[in-house]
Amino acid sequence: MQNVTSLAEYRATPPSIFFNRRELNQILRVYGQMVADGEWRDYAMADGAERAVFSVFRRSSEVALYRIVKCPKWAKRQGAWAILAPGNQILKRGHELETVLRFFERKRLNVVD
Repeated sequence: MQNVTSLAEYRATPPSIFFNRRELNQILRVYGQMVADGEWRDYAMADGAERAVFSVFRRSSEVALYRIVKCPKWAKRQGAWAILAPGNQILKRGHELETVLRFFERKRLNVVD
């Protein structure tokens, strides 16, 4: 039997936050580059009333290496986008996803003798 909700209950439910197509394309482009480099192997996505999260893993059985978070509540302060480390340490925040994702470009540079 399906769970039937009234129109009032439906309207009272806050909309779920998620990534739009452009944002997801930008995130998956970085993810693909890191997979090709052998850095990352798995990902997970979650949506909610307050934020959307894209988590990346080295191995699927481990804690997420990084979480890319979209939280519109943060938009007026330091930006709606953040990259979080495993201990919820904020590594990068910003108003534009593209500038926040540049954090991973620095990680790809290697020193060659």
